[in-house]
Amino acid sequence: MRYVELEARVGELTGVISPARYLERLPELVRDLPAGARAFAEDPAHYSFGGKRCTKDLVLQRLGLPGGDRPDVEAFFRHNCWKHDEDLVIRYADVAEVRVDIPHPDVLAGLGTVILDEVLPHPHGCSHEVALRPGTLYVVCRDLTATWVQADCPDT
Repeated sequence: MRYVELEARVGELTGVISPARYLERLPELVRDLPAGARAFAEDPAHYSFGGKRCTKDLVLQRLGLPGGDRPDVEAFFRHNCWKHDEDLVIRYADVAEVRVDIPHPDVLAGLGTVILDEVLPHPHGCSHEVALRPGTLYVVCRDLTATWVQADCPDT
């Protein structure tokens, strides 16, 4: 990740996850983002760690890779009932690059838990990097559409 820090330091505390540098740069970065990526990155709940629409702690459940004449990719992020009311589906349009680095994915637990993500401008449109526990997902596409959908979470 270029701006999101996964090992930040706050005073004597190390290993802190911090989107602060990214959020400081976001007002200038969004000028060069396509519309869908801009809306997703600018969502005030995106980096609100306690918020129900924060990407932190979602689980990458499925990843539909492009094939044949289909240049699009769809990622399905499952909620955690203790935090989220909704799942997140991201559709990446006109994908130019996909890198998945997930050592030994546990099919029952999903492909990895989201630590944090970062959307940046790219000559093709935008890039979306998702840091996972463990691994990473990196997609370069023309644009992305992030849709929150009702989760099948039992009432608590």
